[in-house]
Order: sequence, then structure tokens, then C-alpha cells
Amino acid sequence: MNTKMLINGELVDGAGTLDVVNPATGKAFATVARADDAQLEAAVAAAKAAFPAWSKRTYEERGAMIGQLADAIEARKDELAQLLTREQGKPAAQAMGEVIGGIYQLRFYASQRHEPQVIKEDAKARILEHRTPLGVVAAVTPWNFPFLMVTQKIGPALVTGNTVIAKPAPTTPMCALFIAEEAAKIFPAGVLNVIVDENDLGGPLTAHPDIAKVSFTGSTGTGRKVYASGADALKRITLELGGNDAAIVLDDVSPKEIAPKLFNGAMINAGQVCLAIKRVYAPASIYDELCDELAQLAKDAVVDDGANQGAQIGPVQNKMQYEKVLGFLEDARENGTVLAGGDRLDRDGYFIAPTVVKDIPDSARLVREEQFGPVIPVLKYDDIDDVIARANDSEYGLGGTVWSADLDRGVEVAMKIDSGTVWVNKHLDLPFDVPFGGAKQSGIGREGGDEGISAYTQKHVINMALS
Repeated sequence: MNTKMLINGELVDGAGTLDVVNPATGKAFATVARADDAQLEAAVAAAKAAFPAWSKRTYEERGAMIGQLADAIEARKDELAQLLTREQGKPAAQAMGEVIGGIYQLRFYASQRHEPQVIKEDAKARILEHRTPLGVVAAVTPWNFPFLMVTQKIGPALVTGNTVIAKPAPTTPMCALFIAEEAAKIFPAGVLNVIVDENDLGGPLTAHPDIAKVSFTGSTGTGRKVYASGADALKRITLELGGNDAAIVLDDVSPKEIAPKLFNGAMINAGQVCLAIKRVYAPASIYDELCDELAQLAKDAVVDDGANQGAQIGPVQNKMQYEKVLGFLEDARENGTVLAGGDRLDRDGYFIAPTVVKDIPDSARLVREEQFGPVIPVLKYDDIDDVIARANDSEYGLGGTVWSADLDRGVEVAMKIDSGTVWVNKHLDLPFDVPFGGAKQSGIGREGGDEGISAYTQKHVINMALS
């Protein structure tokens, strides 16, 4: 289990240390290296020095090394999945799913190419577009997917010729350090650096004059600070931020059939998914029946340490988020009717009973804000145009879902939802070759697909005379 950071090709101790807590116990299970300002500067300097040679390598050469990293991680996937559960809390099956997804993601990016393209040609001129890497990329990742979010950023950044400094969330640094251990054996010094902080180096990193691009996934509040930090240098910035995703259920579905899909969409990873279902809107004709079905699923769900067989919902990842979710539970009890859950579980760790709330107003905190925990409000509607307006009445616009027995009808509603991605009759389907990102205050730019890869490059247009 690697506890050292990666700076300039070497696994190094930190100027300080940081305890890593298992959210299922509330107790530390590891101590890792923590960087100070000097080590941050060393990492940036190493990445800057490595950039010229790395950017001159071919896509094939860079992709081959990314593929080697995927192979090395796959050989240790069981170990990594167990580590992921210990530091993040999610059940073992979900942890393995994240690990496999990250490995596939690395392989996808390893295969990508951005060759020069002729965008216009006639008898007098030919116009080419080609793309060049930006320089040093800061990849800042959150605690809900501590492996997948790292691969999502380093894959496209590295294959396009950039060098990278990855900074994981302080509560979940170990998956990134696992990557660092294998990367140290594969990449030239300085190409990929991994540092750990205690929420004190994010500002200096994103504002650093030698950082050309910041790719940040996290809360909208922190995203605003990241955006501001890059303003003076006009840095390229991608922000994948918070969401308050609405699920609109139409009146032609069976509550019994749809409830498990809604429940899983809301409670996966204990609700700690930016694209999770955060609000359910159901028509009056099936409202009570759907609420009852969701409540029964919540009561039946197995909440346990993710390492234990049979666990379906794990703990909230960290104490700060745990206390925040408890505040949402208080709001739910005051403003709505709690059908299931509604409180913490009396055990060690940060466990909260999966909670379903009905008869809650649109003005309640649980409806207006992103709860990021295993708590879901169910709201009633009578008119489809009205519910679309209510769903869109949010500062967020990351994702959403529409559920209907009539696909055309579902798509018609989905087209009116003001979010970056809207699924119809499914949820969280995110192919690597399809871009995703948010509207409004849920983000800027896109991850994934050609658009997401292009975000790590500078467009050059070459306009040449032919006669």
C-alpha cells in the first residue's frame, strides 16, 4: 500500500503526513505523505521541465505508456478495489465497478488520436486544423470516485501531450497514490506527478503561473474559486460541479416497476454522485403508491461496511459531509413527512439510514440544495408544463431523467429539461466517447468524447495559399 507522493519520477515522503479515515469505522487506517508549498513548487517545476520532451512524443508512444498503466493496475485490481472501499466506503461491487471503469477509461484514451484535419479546401487555398498540448495540467479530483475521476483527467491530458499534477481529495488520497506507484515505473520523470494536501494547496496550485489548464471536479462553491483563480492568466478551465438532478415520472408507468430504478439512481454510492437522482417528481395519480414503494425499498436496504458481503449502501464518506446530511434530515422532518429512515444509525462510522420524504415543499432545503447523501424527496405534480418549470427552477443543470412507457413522450419532456445530460428510461449511462458536463452553475466545458479530449489542446489553424 503506497503512502508516498510522486514528484519528478520519484516516490517521496511529504513535508508532513495525513491520516486517512475509514468512513465505516470513523477511525484512521493509514497515514500518507502530505505536501507543503515547496513540494508543490517542485512538482510544478518537474512537470514544466518534462513537457517539451513529452509533447514531442507521438500519440502512439504516449498511448502505449497509458496502456501499460492500465495493464499494471488491472493486475492489481482486487487490491485496489479493496483499498477504494476502505477509504471511500462504497460496497465492494461498486468499488470493483469503479476500478474496471477506470481501467477501461485509460485504455480508451490511450487509443485516441488528434491528427491534422483539412477543414476547407478549394483551388486557391487549403486550411488545416491541428491541435497541440497546452502544457502543465492541474487535475483536481473529489472524494466520491477517487479512482475513476483521476483516470478521467489524466488519460486525455497525457495522451494529448500535456504533463500533469494530480491532487486528490484529502479524505481519499490512496487511490491516486496507488496510481502513482505504478506510474513511477512507466512514465518519464515529471510527466505525471501526484501530490496530497489538507485542503491548503488547491488555491496555490490552480493559480500557479506555470499551470496552463485546470480540470476540476467538485462542489459548485469550490468551482467558483477555481474559476476565479485562473482569471488573471486566462487559464483553460474545465469545471464539473454540483447537481440537483430531477427525475420526472410520467403517469403511464407502473410505480412498482419504476421504484427500484429511481431508488438505485438516488442511493448509489450512498447518494454521493453528482449525477444521482436528487429530486423525484411524480404525478398525483400514482404519487402515494410510488412513495410507498420507495419507502419499502429504503427499509429493506442493507446498510453496512462496504467490505461486508451483502452491503448495498455504505457510509457517507467523511465527517463533514455526514454532518451536512444530518442537517438535511432535520429539514426533512420539519418540512415533510419522513416515510423511511430520517436519522443516523447507532454504530461507529458515518452511517445514515436511507431516507424517503414526501409532502415537502419546493422551497425546502432538501429540494433546493444538493444533499449528496442517501436522502430523497418525492414531490407531487398535476401538470406536465408546471413540473418541467419546477424542475428547471434551480441554479444547477447537470443531469436529469424522464421515465415513461411512451418513449416519444419521454423524449419530448427530456428536450425541455435544462441540463447537460438527460436520460430517458435509464440513468448514469456515460460512454467514454460521449461528452458530458453541466448547464448553469453545474459546470463549464465537457469531459469525455472528442470535445473532452480537445479541451486539453490548443487549436491551430494553418491557412495556406495554393495559387
